[in-house]
Amino acid sequence: MNCKTLLVHLDDSTHSDARLDYALQLAARHDAHLIGLYVVCEELTKPIFLHEDFIWIANRDAQRDANLKSAHARFLAATGRAACSAEWRAPDGPPAETAILHSRHADLVILGQEDLEDPGAYVARQFVDDVVMGSGRPAIVLPHAGPVRAQMENVMIAWDGGRESARAVTDALPLIRRASFVTVMTVQRHHTDGEPAGINVAAWLARHGIEASFTATPRLSGVDTGVMLLNMLADRHIDLLVMGAYGHARVHERLLGGVTRTLLQSMTLPVLLSH
Repeated sequence: MNCKTLLVHLDDSTHSDARLDYALQLAARHDAHLIGLYVVCEELTKPIFLHEDFIWIANRDAQRDANLKSAHARFLAATGRAACSAEWRAPDGPPAETAILHSRHADLVILGQEDLEDPGAYVARQFVDDVVMGSGRPAIVLPHAGPVRAQMENVMIAWDGGRESARAVTDALPLIRRASFVTVMTVQRHHTDGEPAGINVAAWLARHGIEASFTATPRLSGVDTGVMLLNMLADRHIDLLVMGAYGHARVHERLLGGVTRTLLQSMTLPVLLSH
């Protein structure tokens, strides 16, 4: 995969500009075209008194129009300063389905973690999950807490040997070629005498010009694997985590499915997800 077209989701949240800045840095690094997709919540909260409907609707529409114009102006200003090839899209339609459709025209999608403290960050129920699962494109999800930089010097690959892991590593290749440190990490369900699976992934990466180390960590009984992974990421000062998203349909999650959900809820660094 080559990163020649990036798509960043923009909305009315306080983190939208940070996502745009991250996307612009990636676009500059890969000489890529950037699509700014403005998609916001379209769910309606009905007023209590029906005779006030027309006032409530007028105020809502005026606020939405003002928000859209403000977001568009910030997008034009930021892409202009960066001298980036860019385009603005603000289509109508159901948010998740619309984002999925437009994401299929990009090589990489940049999304934001849900922030329960910011009403403007809510787009639709399980919006990020649905876009990752339905778009057929890799997505980098950015955390809402703390500053986020688009550096990828120290990368960790969460490897479980599944199809989603293989897809995620392949999708990440153009992004991690310049990384100084790449670690393939596996969480073993059982202690084995054989070589860690990560050694084969590291050898494959080496043939792509990426030097990687590998490590295997036994799964601790009674400890959530996602929590183990979050602790390892913090200890190693990782810039980007690469992992497969979910194993099966979400109603039949396997181990990796639970890990994905834990990461999306408690992430503190960018995560590249692929399904």
